[in-house]
Amino acid sequence: MVDRRTFGKILGTGAVAALGGLATPPGTAHAAHAARAAGTEPAAGAVSASGPTASVAMREQPEFGPVRQIDAGELNVGYVESGPADGRPVFLLHGWPYDIHSYVGVAPLLAAKGYRTIVPFLRGHGTTRFRDAATPRTAEQSAFALDLVALMDALGVRQALLAGFDWGSRTADIVAALWPARVKALVSVSGYLITNREANKQPLPPKAEWAWWYQYYFATERGVLGLDRNRHDLAKLIWAYASPTWKFDDATFDRTAAAFDNPDYVPIVIGNYRWRLSLAQGDPRHDELEAQLAKSPTIGVPTITIDAEQDPFVAPGNGAAYRAKFTGPYEHRALPGIGHNVPQEAPGPFAQAVADADQL
Repeated sequence: MVDRRTFGKILGTGAVAALGGLATPPGTAHAAHAARAAGTEPAAGAVSASGPTASVAMREQPEFGPVRQIDAGELNVGYVESGPADGRPVFLLHGWPYDIHSYVGVAPLLAAKGYRTIVPFLRGHGTTRFRDAATPRTAEQSAFALDLVALMDALGVRQALLAGFDWGSRTADIVAALWPARVKALVSVSGYLITNREANKQPLPPKAEWAWWYQYYFATERGVLGLDRNRHDLAKLIWAYASPTWKFDDATFDRTAAAFDNPDYVPIVIGNYRWRLSLAQGDPRHDELEAQLAKSPTIGVPTITIDAEQDPFVAPGNGAAYRAKFTGPYEHRALPGIGHNVPQEAPGPFAQAVADADQL
């Protein structure tokens, strides 16, 4: 196929696997399981950090930058790049309500393996800006995919690995489906997320609908005002809900929340969720691409999909719900004890998935 776009999630609700054992307190087992999945469990015999030194270390925020800017299509994109300039390029794509710092732990791991990592702010986030004030602030799935292709072109990247979660998975899925020649391999958290708006008109089981409360909140004018006035508190609430085992601190959240002060943040977020529910129209220039995506095209590039077992949005079935959508070399991985923000919660396994996908 040729060019374009990404989106969608018809997700069931993910029942979280119970962790723990007969001889181990459930909370202890739960934390240990999460540490193993995240790649942060101390080696056998190692002494765990404790006391004042450990708490100071927890508060330290690793450097991530500098943020560079480049004109790409409709946008002037802010992005962070690391690793050798001649390394194989990897685009790492964040979701909502997150930003480039979801990859603060992943990027250096991949750079150490010789990859050139590129982590952009999506439209409406961080330092990314529309180049023309007259450009419609639409947020259909194809717009994000076109943004990524334009960024690849602007950076002179013909082919790259794509990896993402949430909005980032959807964007990567679309580019892989419509421009497979541009994608060396794919890592997609939650699997196949290309949106089919007709299918989205059907109700989900009540528990799944409840998990999407903010999507319906954003369908109201009250929700628009709520997002505008309470963008930080609302995002923090979603972080806690979507990643129940991730004990992030205020400094970690605040570092990302600064990206929500973008002047286009509210129209992009509202537009995205309303578009999914057929409550908002996209840009007519993208209608042809959206028609292709409405057919739920398969993805033939080498792919590793990841399900985080503590993510309330994960479809049940250990990837079975979307397995048929991936027709090329394929692996599926499940991460126990990890929530929605997979790359930040489990940077080691995420980076390894990228390197392994490159070898499929």
